[in-house]
Amino acid sequence: MSSRYAGHLLVLPALGILGLLALGPILWALWLSFQRRLLIFDISRFVGLENYWIALHDPRFWQSLLNTAYFTAVSVTAEIILGMAIALLIRHSFRGRGWVRAALLVPWAIPTVVSARMWEWMYNADFGFINFLLLRSGLVSSPLNWLGDRTLALHAAILMDVWKTTPFAAFLLSAALMTIPRDLYQAAQVDGAGAWAVFRRLTLPLLRPALLVVLLFRTLDAFRVFDAIYVLTGGGPANTTETLSVYTYKTLFQTLQFGYGSTLAVLTFLCVLLTSLAYLRFLRREIAY
Repeated sequence: MSSRYAGHLLVLPALGILGLLALGPILWALWLSFQRRLLIFDISRFVGLENYWIALHDPRFWQSLLNTAYFTAVSVTAEIILGMAIALLIRHSFRGRGWVRAALLVPWAIPTVVSARMWEWMYNADFGFINFLLLRSGLVSSPLNWLGDRTLALHAAILMDVWKTTPFAAFLLSAALMTIPRDLYQAAQVDGAGAWAVFRRLTLPLLRPALLVVLLFRTLDAFRVFDAIYVLTGGGPANTTETLSVYTYKTLFQTLQFGYGSTLAVLTFLCVLLTSLAYLRFLRREIAY
């Protein structure tokens, strides 16, 4: 037996275990999505595509999808812009740059559940630090109910997510900036290009593959957000912050509708998969270009 085939044979057990762990739950959830399964009523029967038909006519599903899309679009856009600004700042040498980089890692290193609980205290309408600052500065005349207001709650969750994950974008973009040869910047300065022209015509085009990578990872992570929303608001008030992951969790583990809950999980997976394929297609074009 050649060494090539021997190597393939040796990795087969590991590939089988990984395939079982990765594909097993997906296939089981797909099978459950074709059933009506309510354990508390001892109901378990095959219903085909009925659960998907119900989901497509479920206003709560569409509202959670809209909440998820809005959360993803706003948070990822803010993180890309802030991450780019921070990356451009820390690429220059200045006193204390090492401390600044270390400080940037703190929000990203804190577990999401801990971060969400911390921000929940900061958002508290009675003794929260944010309301204290707003009242002392005179920007508001009365405390804001950040997590109880239908309009403010989702934006409060977005602010917390931006605070936590902007360092991820900043460090990836900072690493990409270091790969751009300094000779290009020197040549641009010799040609008389200004700072904005250098950024728009030199830095940004060369960073497009890295930007797409950051966009891919952050979009997928934001689209399946669960822990931050669940700790901050639990999906409230009145389901205005309920994302697809939170709705799926409630359906599966609070109402014990394993069939319909699996359908929601499969639909979430399909949304993530289609988003990934779209980003990877753009990324492949950028690399080929």
